[in-house]
Amino acid sequence: MKTLPDIGSIEGAKVLVRVDFNVPIKNGLVTDDLRIRLALPTIEYLHSRGAKVVLISHIESIDGFEPSIAPVADCLNKLGTAVGFVKRFGDAYAEIEKMNNGQCLLLENLRLQKGEKENDKKFAKELASLADIYVNEAFSVSHREHASIVGVPQFLEHYPGLQFAKEISGLSQVFHPEHPFLVILGGAKFDTKLPLIEKLSDSADTVFVGGALANDLFKQKGYEVGTSSISVNGSGIVSELVENPRISLPCDVVNEQGLVKKADSLAVSDKIVDAGPETLVELKNKIDKAKFILWNGPLGIFEHGYKQPTLELARMIATATTRGAHSIVGGGDTLAAIEELNIFDKFSFVSTGGGAMLEFLAKGTLPGIEALNKA
Repeated sequence: MKTLPDIGSIEGAKVLVRVDFNVPIKNGLVTDDLRIRLALPTIEYLHSRGAKVVLISHIESIDGFEPSIAPVADCLNKLGTAVGFVKRFGDAYAEIEKMNNGQCLLLENLRLQKGEKENDKKFAKELASLADIYVNEAFSVSHREHASIVGVPQFLEHYPGLQFAKEISGLSQVFHPEHPFLVILGGAKFDTKLPLIEKLSDSADTVFVGGALANDLFKQKGYEVGTSSISVNGSGIVSELVENPRISLPCDVVNEQGLVKKADSLAVSDKIVDAGPETLVELKNKIDKAKFILWNGPLGIFEHGYKQPTLELARMIATATTRGAHSIVGGGDTLAAIEELNIFDKFSFVSTGGGAMLEFLAKGTLPGIEALNKA
């Protein structure tokens, strides 16, 4: 795959950059700008070489409503990247023609265009017609076969962004880990993470499964899980997984009332919301011995305020990294935890991907990577 430094002279060239600016917005303000900041080196690289930079991204719908991406333009300007905003897609052509070398434009939310999610060829051609070169700096959505990810590269010279290239090289280290190799997977969506759990249970020394993921395995073992969250297809989990000696589960949990209980002694009225203190002690023992650590997903219902065990886990892995362990972390709530602690730079590699990270580690590639690999 060609990389951005291979791009050659781009002064005056129109460069379409697919970024992932799907960031949380409250009262018209971006509340977490991490993904925006990580894309800045690619934007600056193109800007400094005199390219006309056209940024495109999506923002997820909220209660069925597609929000404007305008607050992201404000955020970019506050971060020191001067950017114009084009609200109507139909105005993009005229606005781009007015651009001077080194200027930057952000187009309105891609999800407002029907052809994006459908990977409509006509829409992909429309996007491609805006520029001379395409750059994918949206690793975190490159597991989606959308027009801006896999359609546009068919029609333009294409390259991965600087962070995108780092994602591939950083995550690929998981395929050749030093041992002891510890994997910690939390959060929910067991069906999504099952392929990775199965794959890594063959290569890792220990795969600790926590968060809501653990509830499915507790149920498979015959434990009472009460009203705890489980996967819709949880009954289809193979029994061999829970019998695998490399799979480790929380030994104690916290219920909704704040009580600590052994994982195998819950009542039918209990709801598991977080990991217990003994589980953290066991995790620390495993982390202290590990030379390679992969972590994705929280230990509790992070978005509802059950944070402390996850924050403590982040601290433990950061400390292990300081003493020489190699650590790779990723996932939305995982990133939120390390940002809250301001320890982003305490890990060997931090991935912007959630689902994309999981799929890449399970399959070794993504639709967005395959699109860039094609001539």
